[in-house]
Amino acid sequence: MTKVYPNGAAAATANVAAYEAEQKLRVSGSEEATVLTVWKKSLLLNCNGFTVFDTKGNLVFRVDNYLSGRKGEIVLMDAYGKPLLTIRRKRLSFGDNWMVYDGETAENPRFCVRKNVNMLNNKYLAQVNNKKSVLYQVEGSYAQRCCAVYDGKRRKVAEIKRKEAAVGGVALGVDVFRLVVQPDLDTSVAMAFVILLDQMYSSSSSSRR
Repeated sequence: MTKVYPNGAAAATANVAAYEAEQKLRVSGSEEATVLTVWKKSLLLNCNGFTVFDTKGNLVFRVDNYLSGRKGEIVLMDAYGKPLLTIRRKRLSFGDNWMVYDGETAENPRFCVRKNVNMLNNKYLAQVNNKKSVLYQVEGSYAQRCCAVYDGKRRKVAEIKRKEAAVGGVALGVDVFRLVVQPDLDTSVAMAFVILLDQMYSSSSSSRR
C-alpha cells in the first residue's frame, strides 16, 4: 500500500510556522507554489475528515468534525488543533451557500462560497464572493480531482490534481490528491475551497462534476 504520510503521527509536532518556507516547489516553470497532499481521512478514530501534509510529510491542516458539516459547520485546524477557519452553511438561502469565518467567530464572514446551480451555464463549479465583488471562480471537475481556482483577473491561483505514487507512476484513488497553491492565495483559504467542493459535489452521485 502506498504511504500517504511519510512522517506518520510524529508529523503532528511539525513546525507549522516554518512549513511554507520548507516545502515550496516550482510548478510548471512559473512562480513558486506550495504543494500539499490532501488525504480525505481523519487522524482520529471514528471521525471523518481531512488530513493535509507538506512535501516533507509534515502535518499542516486537519479536519476532524467533517460529519457535522452535514449539519452546517466544519472547522479547519492547523497541526496542533488550533481553529483557522470555520465554514458554516448559510441558512434560509436559495441553493448551496456557505460562509467562511476566521477562527471560530460567528460574525463578519471573510467570504461566501456559492455552488453553481445554473444548468445552462455549467462552466464553473463554485463562486467566491465578498460583500462587494466576485473574488474567485472554481472550474473543472471535482469528481475527477481536476479543478482550478481563478481570481478576478483570471489568474490561476490554485489547482486540485490527481496524485501519483512516487514509484511506478501509479495513480492513487480520489481520496488522496494534490493541492497546488500559488503565493497570491492563502493555503488555508485554498483548503477551505477543497472542503466546500467536497460538500457540494460528493454528497450525491447525481450532482457530481
